[in-house]
Amino acid sequence: MSLFNTVRNTIVPVHKEGYPFVAAFFVASLVLGWIFKPLFWIGMIFTLWCAYFFRDPERVTPQDDDLVISPADGKVSAIQMVTPPAELNLGSEPMLRISVFMNVFNCHVNRAPMRGRIVSINYRSGSFVNAELDKASEDNERNGLVIETGHGQIGVVQIAGLVARRILCWANPDEPVDAGERFGLIRFGSRLDVFLPAGAAPRVSLGQTAVAGETVIAEFASAKGPVISRRS
Repeated sequence: MSLFNTVRNTIVPVHKEGYPFVAAFFVASLVLGWIFKPLFWIGMIFTLWCAYFFRDPERVTPQDDDLVISPADGKVSAIQMVTPPAELNLGSEPMLRISVFMNVFNCHVNRAPMRGRIVSINYRSGSFVNAELDKASEDNERNGLVIETGHGQIGVVQIAGLVARRILCWANPDEPVDAGERFGLIRFGSRLDVFLPAGAAPRVSLGQTAVAGETVIAEFASAKGPVISRRS
């Protein structure tokens, strides 16, 4: 393998939403360096961090409609039965909620947890408390997707965090979506909640590190054999 191919396969691409931020950090580094040379190198460290934050690596997603895949990189911060947000219109009965908290060092590209059709997308304004706190599910700014799957409707909620001020979602209602498909991004530090109907069993533990598009967080059937995967 050539040196070029080695470098290309090693460097993780930056999502296009991050280009303006990386450019701004780089320009700021040049300006600071013109004022005081050591500040240029400090600025470059932040520029590299910004590029790292907006990284968008390939993921290999299990292709099995009984599996629920993590929609985000981060730590599993909650596994409990709770009533879903009213704007999702998923009823008033408690559903299994699995939450994944993303800190500022996690990849923040969000991916669909199951294959299906997007029924609705609902945005709700709110505050910006620490996304790791349980009350963030009710109080914080959020954007919720409802996906019709082979096991019924599920909810996927993007929740802004303490320093996050921008939730991005490029999916649209009535569109089909594949498990592991990119649908959004949150800047900077946040949380994803997945609401699952009866029949789903957790396959992760509190504190476990989840990988978006790869980690199985829940399952609707047991005694399954090997599954195929899709690279995206």
